[in-house]
Amino acid sequence: MTPTERAIQALPKHLQRFVVPQDCDAYTQRDHAVWRHILGRLTEHLKDKAVDSYLRGLEATGIGLERIPSLDEMNEKLSRLGWSAVSVRGFIPPAVFTELQSLGVLAIAADIRTFEHVEYTPAPDIVHESAGHAPILSDSRYAEYLKRSGVAGFKAIASAEDQAVFEAIRNLSVVKEDPAATPEDVRMSKDRLQAACASRRYASENTKASRLYWWTAEYGLVGDLDHLKIYGAGLLSSIGEAERCLSKAVDKLPLSLVCADTEYDITSMQPQLFVARDFDHLFEVLEAFESTMAWKRGGDFGLNEALRARTVNHLVLEDGLELSGKVVQVVGSDASNRALRASMARLDGPILLSRNGHALRKPWSEGALVAFGEAKLPARGAFEIRLASSLVLTGFMVGDHEAINLSAQLDGNPLEVPSWALLFISEGLPSVAGGPADPGGWDRWFGEQNAFAEGAAEADARARKAAALSPRLAEIYEAVRGMRESGNPDSASLHAWLTESKDDWLLTEEIHELLEPDQLKTI
Repeated sequence: MTPTERAIQALPKHLQRFVVPQDCDAYTQRDHAVWRHILGRLTEHLKDKAVDSYLRGLEATGIGLERIPSLDEMNEKLSRLGWSAVSVRGFIPPAVFTELQSLGVLAIAADIRTFEHVEYTPAPDIVHESAGHAPILSDSRYAEYLKRSGVAGFKAIASAEDQAVFEAIRNLSVVKEDPAATPEDVRMSKDRLQAACASRRYASENTKASRLYWWTAEYGLVGDLDHLKIYGAGLLSSIGEAERCLSKAVDKLPLSLVCADTEYDITSMQPQLFVARDFDHLFEVLEAFESTMAWKRGGDFGLNEALRARTVNHLVLEDGLELSGKVVQVVGSDASNRALRASMARLDGPILLSRNGHALRKPWSEGALVAFGEAKLPARGAFEIRLASSLVLTGFMVGDHEAINLSAQLDGNPLEVPSWALLFISEGLPSVAGGPADPGGWDRWFGEQNAFAEGAAEADARARKAAALSPRLAEIYEAVRGMRESGNPDSASLHAWLTESKDDWLLTEEIHELLEPDQLKTI
């Protein structure tokens, strides 16, 4: 079994279906030349601008400068750092990306940017993920921050509109890297993203977590204003950003929780960046952000956050039982002296019950009610429960939390509740967090109907990108690489190829590199 196969096998099964083969043979020699060009320029430019762990981290994580690295080479070395890497196709759902990261797994896009976009691309690619994120994993403190920020992102509650934004970003990344895309295609994709962002009713926890990640792990600077260093992967993997970010053209702001409220534009270079004092500063801001999250706060705040999200989330009850479903109603109370002001919450089905992140049984298709207070339901039989919030519940317990003939009153007024539902009573609500408590259990039941797959547009764009390199130019790229690696360039052939490659600046650059300075004068 290869190092990468071992890494994939170690993943939970619901994450394995997002992994794709790297297929190193699919990379063209122009793809390898793109890698070589970018890494050559970046390492030269970054040698005194990146954090100290960056350059030494390239070798420590199996990343060379000459050709696109194989994941097997990377995993051989990443395993020594407690990490691994798997190949994915472009943008994957945020919950999948953050869960992988929380487990110490880098999701590395299998594709590489086109040679027209060496300066910058909004699309995930192997340059960004491997040459950007991986090297600084050699710094154990920073590696721990990546895992911790992955946990926070995974626990964050996403709104229904966040999915529309994700799909719009995914679409834009495909169009930007499609050789056949017209200016109108690009404009429409940008307009779609703008419309999706405008559709957000509010900035969800998921949105804020992604901003925090963007302004630190992706676009962060560290140090003081007189001695700044780059550590963000987006800066480290973008020639244009790396050359611009330390200039006066970009405002530098001290890192604070303000970054979670600061929007970013994925389609262009950033007008301002946040500066961390050191890597310990990252943890200070992350912990401050975590303290604002429903995952940590629970209670009324968590319920209201889940209610306005309109998405599947999970409640953690006082006894540790976890209910995954969609909160659709929160019934309040005037009993202001209670720590938890909500009297009851209603969740639409399906409902998945779990403990410690492990499903207890198959999902319940109907809804659920959670009443808050101190009382005990019978395992079976008729009941009448009166809680301190003035909530009164009556019905018949069938068993396994199933209640029938349900009715409810609050302050003597009848409440509309389902007559058949799962019923729970909990004195408190320690936590409310994003997504199902057992993602694997949820995926086993609903993964196929919500399957994330590569769209036809992505596959078509990838095919057009591969076809954009003519067989003749591919042959010349191959021959030039062979000459460079053998150390035996043939100047006559190189001169002849210059004419054929006049419209391919990258191949021209590769040929020039092999010609002696006096030979270039004759061109």
